[in-house]
Amino acid sequence: MSLDGNGAVSVAATSSTDSALKRARLALNMTLEEASDALDAITGGATDASLMSAWESGRRRTGKRNRAGLCRLYRERPEALFAHQDGAATSVLETSGTAVVVKVLTRWTDLVEAVVGVAAGAREQLVVTGSRSREKAYLSAIETAMAQQPDLVHYRVLYGPPRHLALADHLVRLLELRDPSARRNGVKTLHIGMVASMRPHSPWTPTNTIIFSFVLWRSLATDVVGLV
Repeated sequence: MSLDGNGAVSVAATSSTDSALKRARLALNMTLEEASDALDAITGGATDASLMSAWESGRRRTGKRNRAGLCRLYRERPEALFAHQDGAATSVLETSGTAVVVKVLTRWTDLVEAVVGVAAGAREQLVVTGSRSREKAYLSAIETAMAQQPDLVHYRVLYGPPRHLALADHLVRLLELRDPSARRNGVKTLHIGMVASMRPHSPWTPTNTIIFSFVLWRSLATDVVGLV
């Protein structure tokens, strides 16, 4: 709680976009430092203003002990205080408090939704590995991100030639979207490489070999693929 120059109590303004966790703190007119000190007094932990801010914004999830402490401090139910965190990760295993959050995907539709979300949310770098991709929504999300984010650097590491025609077509579309030999702001933004199979008798079918030969031809024509 603070006073202005006239001795009046200064109350922090809240926004409709603030999380319930932040609004609860502001309702008590507490700074982040004051709230973290009060929480530590309850839990015996060692939080700080930066961690409190990350909890409030949803960048990090609050562990069980600190959730209980914050509920006691703010006199609110956990369902209300942490809805902004739980809404973004409803099925999680917190193996290391707030430091590590693991989301377990048990259905194919959940997996597709997750990888599409990763591709759609990429802003700086997008690294993809494997040669079996064929989900149209996922491949389309990568292409859309490449088209809409000119500074996005994309890496595709293949383990052997593409196993499906859908992936070969996708690689061709990437080559059409970007000039791999060009450098935007001095940075090459498209990297496609293949790790060759180490097995003496790799089960590559004639169809896969034809697909890969076509993609490799397109790649060599634009100086894209580095075989390692």
